[in-house]
Amino acid sequence: MNYILLTVLTCQVVLSKAQSNHPNEVPGIVIAHQPASSGQYIGSPSIAILPNGDYVASHDFFGPASSEFVQAITTVYRSSDQGRRWKKVSEIRGAFWSSLFVHHGALYLLGPDRHHGTVLIRKSTDGGETWSQPTGTENGLLLKGMFHCAPVPVIEHDGRIWRAMETAHGPILEWGKRYGAMMMSAPVDADLLNAKSWSTSNFLTYDSTYLDGHFTGWLEGNAVVTPDGGLIDLLRVDDKTTLEEKAAIVQISADGKTARFDAQKGFINFPGGSKKFAVRYDEKSARYWTLSNYIPEAVKLQNKGKNPATIRNTLALMSSADLTHWQVHEVVLQHPDIAKHGFQYVDWLFEGKDIIVASRTAYDDDEGGAHNNHDANFLTFHRIKNFRTKASKTIQ
Repeated sequence: MNYILLTVLTCQVVLSKAQSNHPNEVPGIVIAHQPASSGQYIGSPSIAILPNGDYVASHDFFGPASSEFVQAITTVYRSSDQGRRWKKVSEIRGAFWSSLFVHHGALYLLGPDRHHGTVLIRKSTDGGETWSQPTGTENGLLLKGMFHCAPVPVIEHDGRIWRAMETAHGPILEWGKRYGAMMMSAPVDADLLNAKSWSTSNFLTYDSTYLDGHFTGWLEGNAVVTPDGGLIDLLRVDDKTTLEEKAAIVQISADGKTARFDAQKGFINFPGGSKKFAVRYDEKSARYWTLSNYIPEAVKLQNKGKNPATIRNTLALMSSADLTHWQVHEVVLQHPDIAKHGFQYVDWLFEGKDIIVASRTAYDDDEGGAHNNHDANFLTFHRIKNFRTKASKTIQ
């Protein structure tokens, strides 16, 4: 395989900033900072753990001065000291909304090349410093057309790799309404760079009758194995009429080729479900875990009538034993201001007794802070210690 270094980089250590109770100090460890004045905002955090224990994190750029609609830019960082310090190791042109994952010892990056773009996959065997370059269906071009996703889990189940995806073909070309839920999969021992290795399910498009006509889209789905060994696509649900948030459970057939949805049973109560979330299963606790932008009751009372998807100032740890009933255990990050502060789109992994987190963070800086709570100016790293001990606590 030929590898190319997409950008020659002078690797500079990103200085960490210790967690602090000072309201103007960014929580966690700063991996990257992009001032709002640049017109480019930090999006799509993803995180992976290499076989040698190093962490790798990535993010893309969106906003009016970015190239998100042409060939998006994703930047990759690595830490060799459990997240205390980070260095930039590569910059990739043509990667957006992409997931990092490790498979058979190699690092992969999977997602569209741009906003509503073609789905590509890249491979790195040196910890993210150099990457394969997709030029065709035999070396990384997986799906042609218009697709949408977020950095969501890539999992192994029943001899296959699984990753949720959405089409963006419509037929209604509006945000939310244009997305069709689908699933991608490939055999675990296949060449993941070859499009022939992958198969896709049918896709389920927008239905205006769902949720009594209040449904306005589903997106950013998670491939999740159910307690009985089945597979689902667990999706964020957009409904702007209520602060009681929901998620949707789409059933996926064992061969990965059929997606189906029961509108009477498929919507579940899910605090934070109107924003992106990642769900993973932990065998030791026999529970499914997530980090979500849930809305505390006091905030609901203060923001009646507001679109719940715009409230991102609280990040909470949640879990479920059955994927249907979710408990909020602990607030992990929070700021009282909802306008220009957010801890969102987090990607995270289990590591022993802990959870490690990469967050798209909108927060104060020396240049006026974030443009708004959505248009983040930081990529930050966080650690939740002894997460399993929190399962007995509940705040909702």
